[in-house]
Amino acid sequence: MTLLHRLTGAPPGMTPRALILRVCAIGALLAGTAGAFAAAGGWLSPTALTPARVVDRFEQVNGPHPGFRRNHAKGLCVAGEFAGNGAGAALSKAGVFAAGRVTPVEGRFALAGGQPYAADAAATVRSLALRFRLPDREEWRTGMNALPVFPVRTPEAFYEQLLAGKLDPATGKPDPERMKAFFAVHPESAKAAGLIKARPITAGFADSTFRSLNAFRFVAADGRATPVRWALVPERPAVPETAAQTARTDKNYLFDDLAAQLRQAPLRWRLVVTVGGAGDATADATLPWPADRESLDVGTLTLTGATPEEAGNCRDVNFDPLVLPDGIAPSDDPLLSARSAAYARSFTRRAGEATRPSAVTATAGQGDTP
Repeated sequence: MTLLHRLTGAPPGMTPRALILRVCAIGALLAGTAGAFAAAGGWLSPTALTPARVVDRFEQVNGPHPGFRRNHAKGLCVAGEFAGNGAGAALSKAGVFAAGRVTPVEGRFALAGGQPYAADAAATVRSLALRFRLPDREEWRTGMNALPVFPVRTPEAFYEQLLAGKLDPATGKPDPERMKAFFAVHPESAKAAGLIKARPITAGFADSTFRSLNAFRFVAADGRATPVRWALVPERPAVPETAAQTARTDKNYLFDDLAAQLRQAPLRWRLVVTVGGAGDATADATLPWPADRESLDVGTLTLTGATPEEAGNCRDVNFDPLVLPDGIAPSDDPLLSARSAAYARSFTRRAGEATRPSAVTATAGQGDTP
């Protein structure tokens, strides 16, 4: 048996012509596989937008902060549970919505931006990311923002917006000419910015409504798929943030207030699912759905404790929006796959870096912490 026979796994009796054809076929397969990996990594298209370029842009805009998330860098871990009330079971076969099902939850409140030690500010976008631990090792991870719509429609627009919105050190605000140029190319973002600017800003995390913004699909037991968006609506009445709050010298006042509230009692939100109608945008998160769409209260999130980020808790969780249980599926929104890929790149990058203590050190606890 020749060396080529051994390397290709060819039988000893294969003729030289057949052996050459086998080698060519294997070579073509390897070349195709390598090409697929190269294309996925953006190596064959230097101008293509890749997860690495998105994460690099965050670092370009916010500066290097090793060990921290590249966005929503400042945060506090929380823990609690979700109790389904059965109303969601008609739309989704996911066990989390079953009547009487109580699902352990861990999560993270955060502020948008890549600077982990920045002072809390009223206008900074608030977020809540959750990880539901279902039976049979299923999980549901979701990242929500206290916004009415998302500011961009595509990953490319998001990449452009990051640079356009970079703060000028002299003014502390974005360059108006850069933003004007961005909106000229992306009129849908200009409309979304108007909705975002007009949103009411509440006193803190506990009375904020957090929305999925992206559309998903709920899949019922009979296979029927329904477009949905969801929101966590607070049990506490919304109270506008006051001038006295924003004038506080405490750099972590939003997180400190949340910790103090959790020390007093659990905090609750209702999970409200909005059902999309015919013609409602599922691939454009800059567009709100009509206010008259059917909404279902499918259960209650109860948070009972909080702890600073550290090894082993929410600091080390990648809240990938495409980690979904059976019964919830992604829509055709291009931002979902882009978010998933960028989150993975950010997670991998920070996992290999030395960590520094979180800026948020307040703790609270009515129960177990994550």
